[in-house]
Amino acid sequence: MKPITTPAPFALEAFLPYRLSVLSNTVSDAIAALYRSRFGLTMTEWRCIAILFRFAPVSAREVAQRGAMDKVQVSRAIATLVEKGLALQTTDRTDRRRSKLALSAAGRRLHDEILPLARGVEARLLATLDAHERASLDAALERLAAAAAAL
Repeated sequence: MKPITTPAPFALEAFLPYRLSVLSNTVSDAIAALYRSRFGLTMTEWRCIAILFRFAPVSAREVAQRGAMDKVQVSRAIATLVEKGLALQTTDRTDRRRSKLALSAAGRRLHDEILPLARGVEARLLATLDAHERASLDAALERLAAAAAAL
């Protein structure tokens, strides 16, 4: 007869998905406070602006996919950006049921104003690592992202 073993207690704080989520939320919350106080933007709105700057013209669905964000939150953020005059929404010429999104001139100016602040936060975080650690972190994140995509 096999002895009954008690499973080791689950240490949530050591569980990789939990640690990544907490880290992401902590950094995002700090940055979001900056965007909210200085520019009146939510984190989702900023991410939409950044995606539109990089990939426009794209659909709202593509924005959600590229940012791994909830479609409803993206839809609300896009509506707000259009209402504020930061994004433009046009009908797709090849499929009139779809719309394409891009930043307006005001949206591009706002992006250019926020980007140095975002990069500054990133630099402060990365400054805690030496060059070898930053390279290792980048490689590890790439491998983890590929493994996660394969799940």
